[in-house]
Amino acid sequence: MENLSLPRPHERLDVWRDAMLLVEAVYRATSRFPVEERLGLTAQMRRCAVSVPSNIAEGAARRSTSEYLRFLSIARGSLSELSTQLEISRRLGFDEGSAIDPDLLDRTFARLNALIRANERRLREPDDALPESPIPNPESHAR
Repeated sequence: MENLSLPRPHERLDVWRDAMLLVEAVYRATSRFPVEERLGLTAQMRRCAVSVPSNIAEGAARRSTSEYLRFLSIARGSLSELSTQLEISRRLGFDEGSAIDPDLLDRTFARLNALIRANERRLREPDDALPESPIPNPESHAR
């Protein structure tokens, strides 16, 4: 039977989809790194890449905008760390024929920064109610 359920709130975000593409690209690229880097740069780059969409998703599931922003900030930090590690791999010559598109990294940064700015504006808007995340958060994502 076909799953007709709607995508989860974070799955509707372009930045989350870009971050998932980045994870795939990092795994492909690091699979070609030297074996001696498996516990070093390879593992670190993969952890950072996975952290980006994971924190976007976790933040989207939170009830308040301030919590959402905290997780988006963590995602941005992981993306910055990954950017540095990509530069290290380039300088060490590990990125021959890299599967990582620099435009994807730049686009992910831009979309994440735009999402952060939009939510920061929401926090500054006067409102009597507790600021809510702009992404609907059903009681449970369980189906």
